[in-house]
Amino acid sequence: MTSVVTLSCPSCLVTNRVARDRLGATPKCGRCGQLLFQGVPLVLDQAGFERVLANTELPLVVDFWAQWCGPCRMMAPVFERAAAALEPDFRLVKVDTEAAPALAQRYQIRSIPTLILFAGGREMARHSGAMDLGSLERWVRSQL
Repeated sequence: MTSVVTLSCPSCLVTNRVARDRLGATPKCGRCGQLLFQGVPLVLDQAGFERVLANTELPLVVDFWAQWCGPCRMMAPVFERAAAALEPDFRLVKVDTEAAPALAQRYQIRSIPTLILFAGGREMARHSGAMDLGSLERWVRSQL
Protein backbone atom coordinates (compact mmCIF):
# COMPACT_ATOMS: atom_id res chain seq x y z
CA MET A 1 0.00 0.00 0.00
CA THR A 2 1.30 3.45 -0.92
CA SER A 3 1.69 5.99 1.85
CA VAL A 4 -0.15 9.25 1.41
CA VAL A 5 1.11 12.70 2.39
CA THR A 6 -1.05 15.74 3.10
CA LEU A 7 0.12 19.17 2.04
CA SER A 8 -1.34 22.60 1.53
CA CYS A 9 -1.66 24.06 -1.95
CA PRO A 10 0.66 27.07 -2.39
CA SER A 11 -2.07 28.93 -4.29
CA CYS A 12 -5.32 28.35 -2.37
CA LEU A 13 -3.98 26.67 0.82
CA VAL A 14 -6.51 23.83 0.62
CA THR A 15 -5.20 20.53 1.98
CA ASN A 16 -4.38 17.88 -0.63
CA ARG A 17 -3.58 14.19 -0.25
CA VAL A 18 -0.84 12.89 -2.53
CA ALA A 19 0.74 9.46 -2.73
CA ARG A 20 4.32 9.79 -1.48
CA ASP A 21 5.68 8.10 -4.60
CA ARG A 22 3.86 10.70 -6.78
CA LEU A 23 5.29 13.82 -5.09
CA GLY A 24 7.89 14.25 -7.84
CA ALA A 25 5.34 13.79 -10.64
CA THR A 26 4.07 17.41 -10.67
CA PRO A 27 0.90 16.84 -8.63
CA LYS A 28 -1.84 19.46 -8.89
CA CYS A 29 -4.29 20.83 -6.35
CA GLY A 30 -7.64 19.06 -6.38
CA ARG A 31 -9.41 22.38 -5.83
CA CYS A 32 -7.71 25.06 -7.94
CA GLY A 33 -5.65 22.90 -10.32
CA GLN A 34 -2.36 24.70 -9.63
CA LEU A 35 0.89 22.79 -9.18
CA LEU A 36 1.50 21.75 -5.58
CA PHE A 37 5.24 22.34 -6.04
CA GLN A 38 6.20 25.52 -7.83
CA GLY A 39 9.90 25.73 -7.02
CA VAL A 40 9.52 28.89 -4.93
CA PRO A 41 8.93 29.48 -1.22
CA LEU A 42 5.38 30.09 -0.01
CA VAL A 43 5.02 33.64 1.32
CA LEU A 44 2.60 33.38 4.23
CA ASP A 45 0.93 35.60 6.77
CA GLN A 46 0.13 34.30 10.25
CA ALA A 47 -3.13 32.57 9.30
CA GLY A 48 -1.55 30.96 6.23
CA PHE A 49 1.43 29.79 8.27
CA GLU A 50 -0.84 28.21 10.89
CA ARG A 51 -2.80 26.41 8.19
CA VAL A 52 0.26 25.13 6.32
CA LEU A 53 1.99 24.02 9.53
CA ALA A 54 -1.11 22.10 10.64
CA ASN A 55 -1.93 20.54 7.26
CA THR A 56 1.44 19.73 5.69
CA GLU A 57 3.17 16.49 6.58
CA LEU A 58 6.33 17.39 4.70
CA PRO A 59 9.04 19.05 6.78
CA LEU A 60 8.76 22.86 6.60
CA VAL A 61 11.77 25.15 6.39
CA VAL A 62 10.63 28.60 7.49
CA ASP A 63 12.61 31.77 6.83
CA PHE A 64 11.68 34.43 9.38
CA TRP A 65 12.82 37.69 7.78
CA ALA A 66 12.04 41.42 7.39
CA GLN A 67 12.20 43.74 4.40
CA TRP A 68 14.54 46.21 6.14
CA CYS A 69 17.11 43.50 6.97
CA GLY A 70 20.17 43.51 4.68
CA PRO A 71 21.23 39.90 5.36
CA CYS A 72 17.59 38.82 4.79
CA ARG A 73 17.57 40.50 1.38
CA MET A 74 20.92 38.87 0.53
CA MET A 75 19.58 35.46 1.50
CA ALA A 76 16.25 35.79 -0.34
CA PRO A 77 17.54 34.54 -3.74
CA VAL A 78 19.44 31.72 -2.01
CA PHE A 79 16.28 30.63 -0.20
CA GLU A 80 14.35 30.77 -3.48
CA ARG A 81 16.90 28.53 -5.22
CA ALA A 82 16.81 26.20 -2.22
CA ALA A 83 13.04 25.78 -2.67
CA ALA A 84 13.60 24.52 -6.21
CA ALA A 85 16.38 22.19 -5.01
CA LEU A 86 14.64 20.80 -1.90
CA GLU A 87 11.10 20.26 -3.20
CA PRO A 88 9.29 17.85 -3.03
CA ASP A 89 11.10 16.53 0.06
CA PHE A 90 10.64 19.79 1.96
CA ARG A 91 8.27 22.77 1.77
CA LEU A 92 9.97 26.18 2.08
CA VAL A 93 8.07 29.10 3.60
CA LYS A 94 8.81 32.78 4.18
CA VAL A 95 7.26 34.71 7.08
CA ASP A 96 7.77 38.48 7.37
CA THR A 97 8.31 39.18 11.08
CA GLU A 98 7.00 42.72 10.65
CA ALA A 99 3.71 41.45 9.19
CA ALA A 100 3.42 38.54 11.67
CA PRO A 101 4.88 39.82 14.96
CA ALA A 102 2.91 37.28 17.01
CA LEU A 103 4.68 34.43 15.21
CA ALA A 104 8.05 36.09 15.73
CA GLN A 105 7.24 36.39 19.42
CA ARG A 106 5.91 32.82 19.74
CA TYR A 107 9.06 31.37 18.17
CA GLN A 108 11.31 33.82 20.02
CA ILE A 109 12.92 35.21 16.89
CA ARG A 110 15.73 37.39 18.25
CA SER A 111 17.76 37.92 15.07
CA ILE A 112 16.95 37.65 11.41
CA PRO A 113 17.13 35.86 9.16
CA THR A 114 16.29 32.87 11.32
CA LEU A 115 15.47 29.53 9.73
CA ILE A 116 13.40 26.99 11.62
CA LEU A 117 12.86 23.44 10.43
CA PHE A 118 9.51 21.99 11.49
CA ALA A 119 8.54 18.33 11.23
CA GLY A 120 5.19 17.04 12.41
CA GLY A 121 4.28 20.57 13.49
CA ARG A 122 7.19 20.76 15.93
CA GLU A 123 10.42 22.72 15.78
CA MET A 124 13.30 20.35 15.03
CA ALA A 125 16.20 22.73 14.33
CA ARG A 126 17.05 26.42 14.11
CA HIS A 127 19.74 28.51 12.45
CA SER A 128 20.21 32.27 12.66
CA GLY A 129 22.12 34.18 9.99
CA ALA A 130 22.44 34.05 6.23
CA MET A 131 23.81 30.96 4.46
CA ASP A 132 24.93 30.14 0.95
CA LEU A 133 22.95 27.58 -1.05
CA GLY A 134 25.23 24.63 -0.35
CA SER A 135 25.31 25.30 3.39
CA LEU A 136 21.54 25.75 3.49
CA GLU A 137 20.87 22.49 1.65
CA ARG A 138 23.35 20.57 3.84
CA TRP A 139 21.88 22.05 7.03
CA VAL A 140 18.31 21.15 6.04
CA ARG A 141 19.10 17.61 4.90
CA SER A 142 21.30 16.89 7.94
CA GLN A 143 18.49 17.67 10.41
CA LEU A 144 16.18 14.77 9.56
